[in-house]
Amino acid sequence: MDGFIVQLPLPEHISVEKITEMIRSDKDVDGFTNHNFGSIISKNPLLMPATPYGVMELLRRYNIDTEGKHAVVVGASRIAGAPLSMMLTEQGHATVTICHKYTKNLAEFTRAADILFVAVGKPGLITADMVKEGSIVIDIGTTRVEGPEYQKGWAIRGDVDFKNVAPKASYITPVPGGVGPMTIATLLLNTLRATESRNP
Repeated sequence: MDGFIVQLPLPEHISVEKITEMIRSDKDVDGFTNHNFGSIISKNPLLMPATPYGVMELLRRYNIDTEGKHAVVVGASRIAGAPLSMMLTEQGHATVTICHKYTKNLAEFTRAADILFVAVGKPGLITADMVKEGSIVIDIGTTRVEGPEYQKGWAIRGDVDFKNVAPKASYITPVPGGVGPMTIATLLLNTLRATESRNP
């Protein structure tokens, strides 16, 4: 076996960290173990957390320069926000502000962002008045929302009010179809890396 993942979320009575730490770091293709998480700040990162790795790859493929830019990350989870902020600092050489559920006056921070990353799982959290003109907006949040207004009875929505924010942004990712496919791609890249590094 070359790679191993734990499908999250787990039931509340099961410790995610305890289960994750049972995975060998060289097979942890999600990049969640303490060893892989910590390697982000090294010069030789191992298997990086797949979602932020996908975000960084997306920026690279679209030639979006983060060096010296003010990056605001809304959401500090270990899955996305926390490792992404580390990658933006270490690899992207950006100046990073992290916001979370305890942040007061969130709009003051988001309006200051050259590049805004949102990963909280709260549909429509970021509205047009919270984004400055010409900024880059990366929506990482995905939430299944149910309602009679949707053709299937439900829809996947992001954390950003895409329709109203898009005219103000120079770049913006849709949900679905933006960061999600990149997460899958980088999960496969991690699996390939784990395979290539396997001891004979």
